[in-house]
Amino acid sequence: MSDALDAGAGRSPAPACGVTVAVCQLGPVFGQVGANLAAVQDAVLAAAGAGAAVVVLPELVTTGYAFESAQEARTLAERADGPCLGAIAALAAEHDLVIVGGFAELADHDGVYNSAFLIDRSGLRAVYRKVHLWADERRWFTPGQGPAPVVNTHRGRIGILICYDLEFPEWTRIAALAGADLLAVPTNWPASSVPHGERPIEVIRAQASASVDRVFVAVCDRVGPERGLEWVGGSAIIGPDGYPLALSEAGGRPQTLLARCALAQARNKSTSAVNNVVQDRRPELYGRIADARGMRP
Repeated sequence: MSDALDAGAGRSPAPACGVTVAVCQLGPVFGQVGANLAAVQDAVLAAAGAGAAVVVLPELVTTGYAFESAQEARTLAERADGPCLGAIAALAAEHDLVIVGGFAELADHDGVYNSAFLIDRSGLRAVYRKVHLWADERRWFTPGQGPAPVVNTHRGRIGILICYDLEFPEWTRIAALAGADLLAVPTNWPASSVPHGERPIEVIRAQASASVDRVFVAVCDRVGPERGLEWVGGSAIIGPDGYPLALSEAGGRPQTLLARCALAQARNKSTSAVNNVVQDRRPELYGRIADARGMRP
């Protein structure tokens, strides 16, 4: 399977009345794939019962995150046609959902990827392999080599990124230029100290991405201690103006956020009567951004 399936980002109209988006902030238990899948199924069913049409799940939701060896990651990984995604596809078909979530993917050549799937009522539409690996992830996973896919679903055009990808404005802009109405972002944000009265910087970055690219962003974080790690628990659904439509509560507990998103708004890139974030770009001046050598000392 290639790094991103050819998902066909077309130009079909977004539903004018909007769709309800859910992010299911869960607390997967490391290595307990069966129990984690059951928690996913319960959360997805509850979200569907609350009216959700698009559901986003955390990064590596079926396995947990804190691997200690490449062999451990390989043992817990499964192929994209494996039982976990099959069970999730059955939910999507039964309840007419679009579901995005993270899993450890075992590839045909036995490489292991930190991947995300998009499944709709027709089945598996795309698998994205995380390009920007964080910290020890590069010890267990192979970095992806393909662009973040934008999938033309019956709910709208949905782009897929994973966690650390969101910190690269080039990556979110590419997805926006490919026509994404909504960026679905499974995450596992490790907790760090936050100054009193401030919002976690990870959430602020997500808000900035939504505002800069004029897209909806649905970030689904995780909770629950795992091998000494704690998490931000920063799940959010953000509008194209950069302001949250739904934001997780403090306390780091499992919860589902829902927000009605008029995805057609993401196709209006105007920021004033004369400004447009796509038309005002000056790409002929941006060549250095692709300089692989990066900053010079």
